[in-house]
Amino acid sequence: MEKTDVDSRRWMALAVLLTGTLLPPLDFFIVNVALPAIRKDLHASPADSQLVVSAYAAAYAVTLILGGRLGDIYGRKRVFIIGMLGFGIASALCGFAPSAVILVAGRLLQGVSAAIMGPQSLASIHAIFPAKEKNRALSFYGATFGLASAAGQLLGGVLVSADLFEIGWRSVFLINLPVIVLAIPAAIVLLRENRADRYDKLDVPGAILLATGLLAFVLPLIEGRENHWPWWCVILLTTSIPLLTAFWYYEKKMESNGASPLIYPSLLKKSGLRKSLTAAFFFYALASFFLIFAVYEQGALGHNTLATGLAILPLGIGFFIGPWCTQLIVSRLGSRAAAFGMILEVAGLLFAATLSLNGITSILYLPLFIIGLGQGIAVPALVRLNVDQVDPRFSGLASGLVSATLQISAAVFVAVIGGLFFTLAPDNANAAGIQFSFGLSTGAIGLSLSIAAILCWKVK
Repeated sequence: MEKTDVDSRRWMALAVLLTGTLLPPLDFFIVNVALPAIRKDLHASPADSQLVVSAYAAAYAVTLILGGRLGDIYGRKRVFIIGMLGFGIASALCGFAPSAVILVAGRLLQGVSAAIMGPQSLASIHAIFPAKEKNRALSFYGATFGLASAAGQLLGGVLVSADLFEIGWRSVFLINLPVIVLAIPAAIVLLRENRADRYDKLDVPGAILLATGLLAFVLPLIEGRENHWPWWCVILLTTSIPLLTAFWYYEKKMESNGASPLIYPSLLKKSGLRKSLTAAFFFYALASFFLIFAVYEQGALGHNTLATGLAILPLGIGFFIGPWCTQLIVSRLGSRAAAFGMILEVAGLLFAATLSLNGITSILYLPLFIIGLGQGIAVPALVRLNVDQVDPRFSGLASGLVSATLQISAAVFVAVIGGLFFTLAPDNANAAGIQFSFGLSTGAIGLSLSIAAILCWKVK
């Protein structure tokens, strides 16, 4: 078991850890707005600009479990600092990239570094805070995600428009550097090393098998719809099944032989962890909402990019406020707080779907705020629900598992819900057709979150 003595500097350490929580999602959202300027400046093709987004998303998703396990084995402070340093180097590479190829390479490195850095924040919160303070600390964690989702696209638009130092889109990457320059020395001083007492070795073959299998699964989901599902997507998806099956049998063999696998299959024998991870998968169907909402705002309502960014703000504000309600709700509902947040989201999604189907836009901010509020309540509660299912020495692994599940869910549901939306509202669809498609697709997201809420309600 890990040390349980309370760190007197834990709240200052939390501020540093939340930097590692903020940067990965912020860097995902902030780049979307800069893509047109990137394409123009670097003479990038549409495929290249898509890779600027998907390279980061794919690298992040397939490396998260490995990142969490690295912290368990080698120490979360050490791995957090290495990940942050890598993220800074990658941000500089992106910011000074002379070509689209170099930019995509930088984004790959950013995704891997973010996946190494990110799980250490959550695992360290779980390790350094006593049980009575954990909900409050996780409220800060959830609010940080809300801040990233609310500020990302707006900050990207402001930075590109302001053209600071006449560097244009490059500022969306270079802005990370002063943050990291301050955060790394603070991490060295304030963070206390924490790791599992058992000194395991890294399961390199398992890590390679898992990364290869997840990449073969996730990359087609990210790239498939944009490229009209070419043959290589089908081959990769088919290949992912035997690769992930081989990984699972290899991990079972490792554990039965007394070795230290990347993922301990015995952990997933716990029905509570299986239910909470499955809930996390259905929960992040909401990721597809950001895609269809942007198309709805611009295609059906005729809003520009800045107006679309402003329109989503009520959701971001709700997401920022929600975590501060979590502690009170947990005190009343216990482990069912996550389900309560998801029920709020379902109500907001059905409200938004009803407004869209009836052509009402004047009060759309109300369901958006409800969706964000529910998301803000559910995120920290769901995270704790998953991490609490395992022994503290595996908190890094649990953090990586839940984060990877959310990212894979995002890829799956963007493909599925995005496919439904664009099938109902193809390129030549009129405003009424887009409104109808948005309403039905939003209802489908609500159905997915209903499943997540039911699963969370049953976890004890």
